[in-house]
Amino acid sequence: MRSLDTWDAVLAFVFAASAAWMLVPAAEMIARRIGPRAIDAPKERGLHDVPTPKLGGLAICAAVLGAGAIWLPWDAETRSILGGAAAITALGVVDDIFELPALPKLLGQIGAALIPVVLGDVRVDVTTLPFVGGFDLGWSSYPLTVIGIVACINIINFIDGVDGLASGVCAISAGAFAVIAISLDRYEAGVLAAIVAGASIGFLRHGFPPASSFMGDTGSNLLGFLLATIAVQGSLKTNAALALALPLLVLAVPILDTSFVVAKRLKYRQPIYRADRWHFHHRMANIGFNQRRTLKYLYSWTLILAGLALALRFIPYSDDRGNFDPFWTAVIAAMLAVAIVASVYALFALEILKLRRFRLRQRLGLGAPQAPPPLEAEVDAGVARELETGDYAAVNPESGELSAVDPGSGEMERIPDSASRD
Repeated sequence: MRSLDTWDAVLAFVFAASAAWMLVPAAEMIARRIGPRAIDAPKERGLHDVPTPKLGGLAICAAVLGAGAIWLPWDAETRSILGGAAAITALGVVDDIFELPALPKLLGQIGAALIPVVLGDVRVDVTTLPFVGGFDLGWSSYPLTVIGIVACINIINFIDGVDGLASGVCAISAGAFAVIAISLDRYEAGVLAAIVAGASIGFLRHGFPPASSFMGDTGSNLLGFLLATIAVQGSLKTNAALALALPLLVLAVPILDTSFVVAKRLKYRQPIYRADRWHFHHRMANIGFNQRRTLKYLYSWTLILAGLALALRFIPYSDDRGNFDPFWTAVIAAMLAVAIVASVYALFALEILKLRRFRLRQRLGLGAPQAPPPLEAEVDAGVARELETGDYAAVNPESGELSAVDPGSGEMERIPDSASRD
């Protein structure tokens, strides 16, 4: 078979985008035929208000498998990746319909991850770190790669809570991975990344708010699985100096979201797998963002970090022998500063400690002079309750006024001063 090139990636992208776009209505029809179990009804944690089919991931899977069969070399690696993709999609369908418990779901994810690792040798056996150099992981490459794939599956699954969020973030991430992989002469990984980017954008035509279809766990599990295998084959399994840093930057937004959510669940002694309203998109809804504004912020954040990853790959700031070009190093430093400022701003705007500090100041300032100061445990319990239900008062940073947030619509109603003091 002829070797792949950049045009293959472009053609595969267009095919996958077109196929996913055309197949989503068929996936919606399948969900409606199955019945209420395959329809996502409005609920407390959700940000939608109409029943929506949730098997849109089937269209993504069909587009990926079709494009992969056409453009990727039909070797053990490709067969194992596409086989694992089919397996994780099947698991997602079962989960979307029957809502599997956490343990069977985790075991199914591990089983799907083992397919490319064991059968296709898709694993990080050697990698390179800046200032450390290359090293061989030996036998530990098998469990470490499986853990990495399962982790990526779940971080994408976690952000799939707003119409178009997971598919948009995955399209941006896969596009960045495609460029990076092709630049490293990893054309198979580059073409697969282009396919994933195309399928994500094709689905986004139906998944952007107001969405007519949800990808469900069927799609989010699949996209997480594919992004992980692409990262392994396209960057991690190379001698590139930034082999580990590039995927972490590209996927930084879902990684940060998952890290904060898990940290909060551990802090409040809740099971890690328990659903809640602590994700970035929930917090944005809580402070009054509608879905499109939430997408604008999170897409922009993802683009900034992906752009930094691409800059680190292509800007010649170093000759790889410890010699740095002053001009290009300054350019990288400026881009890094922008990424840090954007990330700190987003985390400061959304971090729960900000809400906790405000509530503590509110109680201290509004309480009667003779009243004892509130216990921190009381404040923590109130904040936890507000964040769990999504029903709390948001503060306007300019006026200092409080507004009650409707978790369903994200719209706010001003609370009179007397009410805010109750």
